[in-house]
Amino acid sequence: MELWFTEKHTKNVHFSIKVDKQLYSGQSDFQRIDIFESPEFGRFLTLDGYMMLTEKDEFVYHEMIVHVPMAVNLGAKKVLVIGGGDGGVVRELTRYASIEQIDLVEIDKEVVDVCRKYLPQTACKLDDPRVSIYYQDGLKFVRTKENEYDLIVVDSTDPFGPGEGLFTKEFYGNCFKALTADGIMVNQQESPFYKDDAIAMQRAHKRIVGSFPISRVYQAHIPTYSSGHWLFGFASKKRNPITDFNEQNWKKLKLKTKYYNTKIHVGAFALPNYVKELLEDVE
Repeated sequence: MELWFTEKHTKNVHFSIKVDKQLYSGQSDFQRIDIFESPEFGRFLTLDGYMMLTEKDEFVYHEMIVHVPMAVNLGAKKVLVIGGGDGGVVRELTRYASIEQIDLVEIDKEVVDVCRKYLPQTACKLDDPRVSIYYQDGLKFVRTKENEYDLIVVDSTDPFGPGEGLFTKEFYGNCFKALTADGIMVNQQESPFYKDDAIAMQRAHKRIVGSFPISRVYQAHIPTYSSGHWLFGFASKKRNPITDFNEQNWKKLKLKTKYYNTKIHVGAFALPNYVKELLEDVE
């Protein structure tokens, strides 16, 4: 007997991974959480049936959402991570000795507990002394902050269910307020390829453009995400992701990465024409 995990990317397109066994299944107060073991992608996490990460390709997502903004502001000392209960973003952030404080705000404690047990590859730095974990709604948490963080990483699920509030105009406005004068916000911004994903991406971009004076989009290839073509948003008060990119100083840190490098940093902002047109339509 063969077991397969299948995610619907559209009503006409399904993505399937062969599964050796299911390691965990549970229903938290917010969502269904599953951990599977697969021969090709290793262990992987799904929430409400949607792929969140696999051991084989998580490095692409986590490196691109962290190292791009950090290379633009190597002086960042205080960082807020909203979502990211799997710990992958925190793991990459802890590689910077200059960071003094990392506040992780995750609405679902069970996600953190499950990832600590079954996904130590990503959760391995959650106990770093610089990390504080708050089990709260990120939307409510950030409302109370002003001029506090040098970097905000919005590592949310898709724009429905528990993650829905993290794609609103109110949320992005509160992130702007919570950032210091040269602060940066990055977020996962969905895929531009399939129609429904593209609409969600455009909606998020429009709201960010309305909240930040600098708003750019960059891309990465993540095999297990919808279509494999994934976008991130870079928004800031005054730092430009290209002209303020500190290539030489980042190289001096000698961080070993599997996906991100300084050429990728610049190239990731060179978008295909169809994506540029989707963004321009809402700017």
